Amino acid sequence: MIITPSKKIGKFETGIFSELASRKQKAMKAGRDVIDLSVGSPDMPPPEFVRDTLARYAKDPTAYGYTLKGIPEFHNAVCSFYQQRYGVELEPEREVLQLMGSQDGLAHLATAMIDPGDYVLVPDPGYPIYEASVKLAGGEMYPMPLTEENHFLPQLNNIPVDILDKTKMMILSYPGNPVTALADESFFTEVVSFAKRNEILVVHDFAYSELIFDDHLQISFLSIPGAREIGIEFNSLSKTFNMAGCRIGYAVGNQDALNILGTMKSHIDYGVFYPIQKAAEMALTSNLSQLSDQVKVYEARRDALISGLAKGGWHVPKTVATMFIWARIPDGWKSRDFAYQLIEKAGVTVVPGDAFGKQGEGFVRMALVQPVERLTEAAERIGAFLVSNSNKV
Repeated sequence: MIITPSKKIGKFETGIFSELASRKQKAMKAGRDVIDLSVGSPDMPPPEFVRDTLARYAKDPTAYGYTLKGIPEFHNAVCSFYQQRYGVELEPEREVLQLMGSQDGLAHLATAMIDPGDYVLVPDPGYPIYEASVKLAGGEMYPMPLTEENHFLPQLNNIPVDILDKTKMMILSYPGNPVTALADESFFTEVVSFAKRNEILVVHDFAYSELIFDDHLQISFLSIPGAREIGIEFNSLSKTFNMAGCRIGYAVGNQDALNILGTMKSHIDYGVFYPIQKAAEMALTSNLSQLSDQVKVYEARRDALISGLAKGGWHVPKTVATMFIWARIPDGWKSRDFAYQLIEKAGVTVVPGDAFGKQGEGFVRMALVQPVERLTEAAERIGAFLVSNSNKV
């Protein structure tokens, strides 16, 4: 018997992170120490009070049943967090939907919203789940180029009218991944007007909302007048509170859109583990002073890596947000060749930019998920690699 995938799954190749992991393992088996700057998984733990809360409730023998959905305390905590951090007032029962991480919600949203033939506007470069979710839903994708000359903001006026006539949804992310740019109120205001005019649901991925550097403003899309009439925003505790493995996040905003996604979730999952919900509640309602300390750690890591790369002759702009650096590679290289050679010759793992879309060619993404000492060493290794391959530059 020949086992074959569905036509939808048949469209997918092995993910880039699996390929990088395989090459990393091969290098390690050959005796090379590898510094992994690929996957954006926080290396710092959640605050101690979050871990203590999780442990306390995990000891409760009655806490192991299905939760089915978010508990009221969690929804209230999200509302408190949004009011305190972004000045956005939310109704806990109608404008908050708990998720098993923001990727879970993003993965299922297109299936809940999109029919074959419907278009979704996605950023290019963009986080891979945006494209994957549209493909799985049977929809069509229209890439919006994010380029340096346009400050990595999509040019909405350049989207063809015939595409807009078939477009049902648009995905944005600021601060972005892999492009670490920020958007201002003026751009978001333009998005609201554009979406209303073309009857498009705006989906804003805000997972890096608390990793913004150098005192730049944190702007929730929902803080823009009229935004919740046409949009929803995804957020997560994975990066903000280092709870990535707990798989808990949420979507907020337009009630009708949340109800549609919630209906789908009611058929495919049974809720987040109760102790994790209580730990998340504790995190969201804490005094949040640890968030400033965490930003300083990432700023120090960013500065160490960028200054180290500059010493080796690779000058990279200072990223303003997220746990990543998005860097144009030296001339003479393709992104994948550069990334694969770095693993093999320098023992440093980075993600080739073309894995995030056509516009990502010529870039790599580096994650700030190592201590300063290891990032400094990674920069030194990369510098030595560039010197030994200077004939390619």
